[in-house]
Amino acid sequence: MVICNRSLSLNRNSPCGRSISFNKRVLNIGSPRVISTRFSSVSRFFRLLVVIGSLISFLVAFFCGYLYVLPSLSQAFHVHGIANSTFNDSISSCNVLDGSWVLDNSYPLYNATECPFAERGFDCLGNGRRDTGYLKWRWKPKNCNMPAFDAQGVLEGLRGKRVVFVGDSMSRTQWESLICLLMSGVQDKKSVYEVNGNQITKQIRYLGVRFASFNFTIEFFRSVFLVQQGLVPRHSPKRVKSMLNLDKLDDISKEWIDSDVLIFNTGQWWVPGKLFSTGCYFQIGNSLKLGMSIPTAFRTALDTWASWAEENIDTNRTRVFFRTFEPSHWSNLTRRVCNVTQQPTFETKGREYSVFSDAVFEVAKNMTIPVTVLHITSMSAFRSDAHVGRWSDNPSIPDCSHWCLPGVPDVWNEILLSFLFAGDELHIQ
Repeated sequence: MVICNRSLSLNRNSPCGRSISFNKRVLNIGSPRVISTRFSSVSRFFRLLVVIGSLISFLVAFFCGYLYVLPSLSQAFHVHGIANSTFNDSISSCNVLDGSWVLDNSYPLYNATECPFAERGFDCLGNGRRDTGYLKWRWKPKNCNMPAFDAQGVLEGLRGKRVVFVGDSMSRTQWESLICLLMSGVQDKKSVYEVNGNQITKQIRYLGVRFASFNFTIEFFRSVFLVQQGLVPRHSPKRVKSMLNLDKLDDISKEWIDSDVLIFNTGQWWVPGKLFSTGCYFQIGNSLKLGMSIPTAFRTALDTWASWAEENIDTNRTRVFFRTFEPSHWSNLTRRVCNVTQQPTFETKGREYSVFSDAVFEVAKNMTIPVTVLHITSMSAFRSDAHVGRWSDNPSIPDCSHWCLPGVPDVWNEILLSFLFAGDELHIQ
């Protein structure tokens, strides 16, 4: 025997459903008052369901809108980076490389148009970019707070020092960024000058800016591969136009040694378009390595760099850093389509990983001298909004590799300075 609650059973295929349907047909013949009462009960039940459903739908919609709108209202739109440990660093209680991007209206920290050492090609606002949201993002470590940038304090901390950047145009951008950051704390702007009177260009292999009032220099050496580019050996195939000597460091490496802070970077030129397509191949000793892959060659070059650093760098004086690969945000592999967004992206599409960055970590952890790896790959992977795009000195050529100034390279420098000066002053939450 099935006992049915006629006011709740709505399934016509159930015994209760069939019973209700049968009783309705019977009552329809001889009992109109009962029909009205029971239909009224069912109607009220359906209205109750509609009200409850509407309320639930409203709450879901409100909650989704809350999640979407709140970040803009609170200016705390978080984009999380991926942490990697550093080696032999002085900040044991906080990994400043593990964090997120947060909006901060105190940014940017300088005006590139007013900084004579920022290349015109990187001054996106000066070149016509109208949206300014990309300038407002600050890096926030997960478990601590980096001190606010203090130009005067850093200027004093670098007094009498020599800071050297070595690498490609990305290193030059970071070099320019650091100079512009520090210029904001200098009273006499004319006391800051390029030592040879050179304009900032892509071709010059050496650029040095002196802060005369504080007796220090910040220098840049252009060495896109770190290793030597050599002549083609005799009897080489016709396709070979130049060689990379993977077992020999750049012939200007002797100029890097006498420094207090030494920051290396390479990676952007280790691509087929810059190597094989131009006829550039690899060599070790007198042996051509025409079949060697680029990742293998990169790792071999890093081993050469590591051996040089271990033999030549006096770590009692010199603090050595190696900044990892900086991701680009081209829309396709042709590097011709560049869609710069107005906000950081949620989807990194694998850009947070790089075989070049992995190689840097592997080499650094096996070195006999302390090297701090500035792992900026993952944090920069989210910043599709911060590239030069068409706001360069040559807008006909899009650029989703280089970065606007001010912008992401400033954050790299803030992290660099946190390793140099913050130490125990980092506030742990």
